[in-house]
Amino acid sequence: MGTQSAEDELSAIIAGAAKQPLLDAAYALWRQRYRLETIAGRPTAEEVRVNRTFSPEQFIIQYRHERAHAHEGPMFGYVKRAHPRADDDAIRQAIITAVKFEDAYNKHFDWNADFEDCVARAVKQAARKYPHYLETTYRDARNDLAYYMK
Repeated sequence: MGTQSAEDELSAIIAGAAKQPLLDAAYALWRQRYRLETIAGRPTAEEVRVNRTFSPEQFIIQYRHERAHAHEGPMFGYVKRAHPRADDDAIRQAIITAVKFEDAYNKHFDWNADFEDCVARAVKQAARKYPHYLETTYRDARNDLAYYMK
């Protein structure tokens, strides 16, 4: 069995997102950003070297900058490939919304009861502010939150 090429893997991820409405596709691609970056060869060895020299404060600044400008970076191209006919401003807004949705459910996570209940409650609270996703996207958000909070 042959290994999948980077371009084939990238195309498969984008094709999966293309089956969803724009907003959900942007979130689906955003939640796979680390895999997408790895496929694209990022971070480079030089970027890794520089990142290792960052103080915690510098890391936080970089992290916030990357999130605040996600719609201007490679994520825009990935979403555009998934939805080539979508308006560029709509794509940028969908990416911004995906990042804010993720921020919201992370912010609402409070480990004060059964873990699964805490995860479900956090995503439900975020969904009140971001009500236009498919149920499958909320499920994926619960899965991601559970994975990262364990």
